[in-house]
Amino acid sequence: MTRPPLAVVAGTGFYDLEALEDRAEETVDTRWGPARVTRGRWHGLPVVFLTRHGPGHSVPPHLVNYRANIRALADLGVRDVVAVNVTGSIDPDLVPGDLVCLDDFLDLTRQRPLTFFDGSGPEGVVHVDVSRPYHPELRRELLDAAAAVGHPLRDGGVYAAFEGPRFETAAEIRLARLAGATVAGMTGVPEVTLAREAGLRYAAVSLVVNPATGVGDADEPITMAEIEAVLARSRDAVLAVLDDLVHTRATFAEEEDG
Repeated sequence: MTRPPLAVVAGTGFYDLEALEDRAEETVDTRWGPARVTRGRWHGLPVVFLTRHGPGHSVPPHLVNYRANIRALADLGVRDVVAVNVTGSIDPDLVPGDLVCLDDFLDLTRQRPLTFFDGSGPEGVVHVDVSRPYHPELRRELLDAAAAVGHPLRDGGVYAAFEGPRFETAAEIRLARLAGATVAGMTGVPEVTLAREAGLRYAAVSLVVNPATGVGDADEPITMAEIEAVLARSRDAVLAVLDDLVHTRATFAEEEDG
C-alpha cells in the first residue's frame, strides 16, 4: 500500500534528520517559489524533512518562504505535518528543556504573507476556520509518543508568534502573557495557518530553550550560547518523541498490511 509521507518541519538546531534512510535532496517548485526538502524513509515509512532556515541557518524567521514550504509539502502528497519550534518560556513554570504540545496561537507578526488566498488565484478569497489549528488526533500521537519514551510533554500551550529576528521586549512579553500566551517564538505562524489552508493536519512540539525577556531574572540577556547549550542537551528528547511516533505508525502499517 502506498502511504502519504509524513512531514517533519523544524528550525533552529534541527538542520538534519539523521534517522532518514534512502535520503534524497529535492527542490520543489511552487507558485510561491522553490522549497528545499529531504525525502527518505524512517522505520520504513516515507518522510519529508524540511528545515525552515535553510543550510547553516541562512534564512531569518521573517524571510522564511512559508507559502512555498507548505505548498511543496502538499504537492508531495503529505497529509500530516509534525513541526518543532524552539521557543522562550512566557509561563514561568516552564524551564529550559521542557516540551509543550501546542493547542493555540497568537499572531503578533506584522509583515509576512499570511495566506494562499490573497484573491489572485481561481479560488478567490477564502476564510478558513482555525478554531482548532493543531490537529487533535496528531496532537494525541505526539502526547502518546512522549509518554512511551518517558519524556514529559505538556498537553496544551499557546504560541505567541513574533516577527523577529530580534528577541522580544519585556513589554511585548507582558502583553502576550496577558493574552494567555505560554511560549514565544518566531516561526510558528503563518506555518500553522497555511497548513490548515492547504488541508494538512498539523501539530507542533515547542522546545523551551530560555526564559523570554523579563521572565525570571530580568537582568540576564538572552544569548545564542545559552540557547545552543539547551539545544545540545534537549535535542535528543525531541527526536526520541518523533522516533516513537513514526515507529508506532510503522507498526500499525505492518499490521494493516498483514
